[in-house]
Amino acid sequence: MARRSSRPPAIPRINTVPPGPKAKAWVRRDQQVLSPSITRIYPLVVEKAQGAMVQDVDGNRYLDFTSGIAVNSTGHSEPTVVQAIRSQAGRFIHMSGTDFYYDSQVKLAEILGRLTPGPGPKRTFFSNSGTEAVEAAFKLARYRTRRPLMLAFQGAFHGRTMGALSLTGSKAVQRRHFAPLVPGVTHVPYADCYRCPYKLTHPSCDVHCVKVIKDVYFKTIVPPEDVAAIIVEPIQGEGGIIVPPPEFHPMLAELAREHGILIIMDEVQTGMGRTGRMFAAEHWRVQPDIMTIGKGIASGLPMGATVAASALMTWTAGAHANTFGGNPVACEAALATITLLKRKLVANAASVGAYLLRGLEELKTRHRLIGDVRGKGLMIGLDCVRDPESKEMAVQERNDIIQRCFRKGLLLLGSGQSVVRIVPPLMIGKREADTAVEILDEVFTEVERG
Repeated sequence: MARRSSRPPAIPRINTVPPGPKAKAWVRRDQQVLSPSITRIYPLVVEKAQGAMVQDVDGNRYLDFTSGIAVNSTGHSEPTVVQAIRSQAGRFIHMSGTDFYYDSQVKLAEILGRLTPGPGPKRTFFSNSGTEAVEAAFKLARYRTRRPLMLAFQGAFHGRTMGALSLTGSKAVQRRHFAPLVPGVTHVPYADCYRCPYKLTHPSCDVHCVKVIKDVYFKTIVPPEDVAAIIVEPIQGEGGIIVPPPEFHPMLAELAREHGILIIMDEVQTGMGRTGRMFAAEHWRVQPDIMTIGKGIASGLPMGATVAASALMTWTAGAHANTFGGNPVACEAALATITLLKRKLVANAASVGAYLLRGLEELKTRHRLIGDVRGKGLMIGLDCVRDPESKEMAVQERNDIIQRCFRKGLLLLGSGQSVVRIVPPLMIGKREADTAVEILDEVFTEVERG
């Protein structure tokens, strides 16, 4: 990656060591009234944001490589999206799609039916978030198949409501003290090739994790004829930006078809152009039976969608509904977002993502803490290790790296136990990518020096 001698003039710019006095005051007030269950990584108090720039209440400006946890796909307050929101809010803000009709919901469902992998016709159920989209998919799979069991993956994150939480397997803290969860869910190993526990006994791999489902779980624990669906992330997000080998998803789909099991593809984080394709399933040419969408679909407004073939989504009126799902303002934001994604942003995510990956691979050659660089498009993870041979997770070092980047004006989040998650808005250019690599280079050097 070409190194630049100066950073973009607007971002980042740190005037006051964060958190500044105004930020500290807001954090104190927050701690008195907000639920302590909320996870806050560092004391960023946002005043305004535009594109990939975030400004805090003390006037510090940051380069945002979190995009609101992969939500602000078009960038913060993208003018076309803002105008769509304003226009619809001036017409009407809410008229529950559960009981009434309006055009934006129909238009968006028609577009999603065409965009999502697989032949039509399709139907869509709208909700307010990714976790609600997963809840709907979970219920639909049981309703349609009349089977009681589900397979999910170790390391998976599907949400925090009770059904989605039952499918989640990324962190114990997310499940602690909430049992009993929804019964009938079994977690199986995901295709984490970097830390695969079977490499010593199966060095050729041959996607051993799929064979384990067939030869172990289906024969000893989970009768396949009782399994309604397998829910899987194309790339595990919260689990550590785990990109499976190319054979994994096709083999999993073939196994499911063999036993009449539905495949639910959770594209909440990977969808809407994040990986350089509109949906990550396209990288493996698989066609899920049900797809869940959220996060980047409406550029910051709350929305989720569950899409399935019309022949599959056959539940009767009243079986599942949602007061706010498919809110007209959110639908218009989503329609504007999809237009921008199709016009330029999906292609930009692919090209700038490849450019950024090359820069991070170069960074890996200079820093012993970087054990692995992986991802697709603008969904990238840096796996931090204390020892390249044992791959011992550098958990504290990863946390230190994120904090130091924040103080230098680069916003990042963690993933898994030791991964730095890089999910910027899809509109970033090479200059922003260079800036991020420069800051990461500085920070890794500092941390490695102790």
